[in-house]
Amino acid sequence: MRIFGIVALGVMLGGCASVTRGTTENIAISSTPSGVEAVVSGLEVPTTCTTPCSVVAKRNADISITFEKPGYESQVVQLQRDIPGAGAAGFAGNLLLGGVVGMGVDAVTGAATDHKPNPVIVTMQPKAPPPRAPAPAARKPRPPRAPEAGT
Repeated sequence: MRIFGIVALGVMLGGCASVTRGTTENIAISSTPSGVEAVVSGLEVPTTCTTPCSVVAKRNADISITFEKPGYESQVVQLQRDIPGAGAAGFAGNLLLGGVVGMGVDAVTGAATDHKPNPVIVTMQPKAPPPRAPAPAARKPRPPRAPEAGT
């Protein structure tokens, strides 16, 4: 009888997305060229890494990544949260096994969501060179002066 109870508890917990998927995910970050500084906002502690790199983020976090490298235009990528098939299945498992409590846990932790895009890949654009100052206009030679009368 005790084994039946343990198996039933395991099945109940297995339907919850926070148990099957976890409350965090790895986000891979890369760029062309590599060696770009990526500032990740929305984590508990703002993080900076040099591409290629990865960070661990809570699934319910609002994340943006700012890419910066001297000689290139800065870029900002705002990640969106999406419910993939596996997350939806885990969340739906709460209907059968986890009940309202499991749904609440998944909703608060964002366990049923993934950040998109993942991996985050950017192509940096070179900064345009500063405009050149126009060359000074060439002076036109003066026409020769007419000789003065009486000389």
